[in-house]
Amino acid sequence: MTTFPVEKIRADFPILKEKIRNKPLVYLDNAATCQKPQAVIDSISHLYMHEYANVHRGVHTLSVKATDRYEGAREKVKNFINAKSTKEIIFVKGTTEAINLIAQTFAKANIKKGDEILITAMEHHSNIVPWQMLAEQTGATLKVIPLTSHNQLDMKAFDQLLSHNTKIVSICHASNSLGSINPVKEIIQKAKSVNAITVIDGAQAIAHLPVDVKSLDCDFYCFSGHKIFGPTGIGVLYGKEKLLNAMPPWQCGGEMIQRVSFEGTTYNTLPFKFEAGTPNIAGAIGLGAAITFIQQWDEKARQQHEETLLALAHFRAAQIPQLNIIQQCQPAVSLLAFNINGYHASDIGTLLDQQGFAVRTGHHCTMPLMQHLGLDGSLRMSFAFYNTEDEIHRCFDCLQSILSGTASTLEKPFSNIEMETKNGLPHIQHLTDTLLSKKGWEDRYRSIMQLGKKLPDYSEEYRTDENLVPGCDSTVWLYYDKINQPGDDTLIFSIDSNARIIKGLSVILLSYYNGKTATEIKDSNIQDLFNALGLSKHLSPSRNNGLLAIHQRIIDIAEEQ
Repeated sequence: MTTFPVEKIRADFPILKEKIRNKPLVYLDNAATCQKPQAVIDSISHLYMHEYANVHRGVHTLSVKATDRYEGAREKVKNFINAKSTKEIIFVKGTTEAINLIAQTFAKANIKKGDEILITAMEHHSNIVPWQMLAEQTGATLKVIPLTSHNQLDMKAFDQLLSHNTKIVSICHASNSLGSINPVKEIIQKAKSVNAITVIDGAQAIAHLPVDVKSLDCDFYCFSGHKIFGPTGIGVLYGKEKLLNAMPPWQCGGEMIQRVSFEGTTYNTLPFKFEAGTPNIAGAIGLGAAITFIQQWDEKARQQHEETLLALAHFRAAQIPQLNIIQQCQPAVSLLAFNINGYHASDIGTLLDQQGFAVRTGHHCTMPLMQHLGLDGSLRMSFAFYNTEDEIHRCFDCLQSILSGTASTLEKPFSNIEMETKNGLPHIQHLTDTLLSKKGWEDRYRSIMQLGKKLPDYSEEYRTDENLVPGCDSTVWLYYDKINQPGDDTLIFSIDSNARIIKGLSVILLSYYNGKTATEIKDSNIQDLFNALGLSKHLSPSRNNGLLAIHQRIIDIAEEQ
């Protein structure tokens, strides 16, 4: 058997040679976005250096060249997904825009009160919210196909929900949080039995599975270029020509018209009717280059390599007792989602990042699915055909080191220094001095995580929706009390979270603010402390936003007094 040429493939991706904090980058976040091969980078650079001009209707040489490359990319997409005609290939910003376009053109013109739209419980927000808005606009009903206890799409429930009232069935080809590949061809066939229109979100399938829209016989298929090694800001809406011709335009302006007068406008033909304004020329050309690149490598060999990576990840994960894999049904694309007992996913993700491993944490834009699973998120490793078995071994070795304490000081006491306490909390100056004494940001970060153990207990009666702090990646509760003595408006805050780093940051906030009056809180400037500790500079955007959200809630409470 021929060995899969993964090292040759990796050589085409410049970013894979990068180092993160002086450690080799291991990129395992491909479900969020894939890295770009040199061929894609060069295609965009060449356009801007040698052939750039606006496309269509230009008679000069640069415009003709740019148009040829732009429309050539459309031809490549058509062939790649086996569409009937380039008229069926609409360039959009991405999957999200494609679904919104369908909802606000075809669906809005054809859906009425009493009609039903079916989606699944595993959908990305971009395949939920547009249909919710449409239902509100038209009086239609949005129904959700549930999952089985094994996290598989419940096809029996689908059969029961499907009726002659069903007008649209919109489902993901593969789940971005579970990896599950849905039986889309069977679903499409069943939808046709009641004359329902089918919309397939192919964002997670396009880089991993062969897609043949003729064979699927779907009405619409959507995907994003950046998920298949192309640029961001470009995507594809495939639609059957008959449907696209019957749909009204979505956006209006140049290119989507044939003739304009003050008395009326005649719209352009397909596909230009849906491409108002100057398009993403470089994005389309980059997408075409990405398709050419991926087609160099044998499709089955790529799939087998990714399946090997996924099987290895499952094997290594099973060796960690405190690791809980989110159940995945086969077949699945190459991603693994899990949580670890006693740790928030973001805490582990940050510690892995400090060792050069890029993974994704959070709800992955599937909040309803996470609610169904009883989770607030997960840690997700997702693989592409440029990843290696060695990378997976190293990532799980690092994870085991983190959990055993050999790669961090998480299980060691925060400090041997006796710190003065104020309201049961470390004195802010001693706390600051101790954190600043740490060697570099990594040691300081681990110390802040350990500091969370000093967070005072939070009463169960205050774990209410009213006390939840919005804007945080993890769950955070904040409650306050007043001294209630004449002339004394001192405030005492209590905070809790399910993330260690947020617990530690909360100790800093409470040590700084507890015991201050509302006036003192409003007049204080904690940003100087944040800057001194390097929080604003080094915390991840999600963690920094969470810290600022908690801080803002404290300020808002002080201003309410």
